[in-house]
Amino acid sequence: MNEKVAHILEQVYNLTEAERAELIEALTEAEDCEFASPEIARAWEEEIERRIAAYERGEVKAIDAYKVAIRRPVK
Repeated sequence: MNEKVAHILEQVYNLTEAERAELIEALTEAEDCEFASPEIARAWEEEIERRIAAYERGEVKAIDAYKVAIRRPVK
């Protein structure tokens, strides 16, 4: 990972959960962040909704992004 990305990632870890969600939403909605096809975009939207619903029903637990990154560092 280059130094610039590492610095940004360090700042992301200091955001609140709500701020990280807002950042992720902004990045995925960026004009240059397009899926290979509309079908793939729809499939991801459905998967995201499925996972959110499962979380809200208490079927799955959230794991802090920092803990995930520690287990499997970004290369």
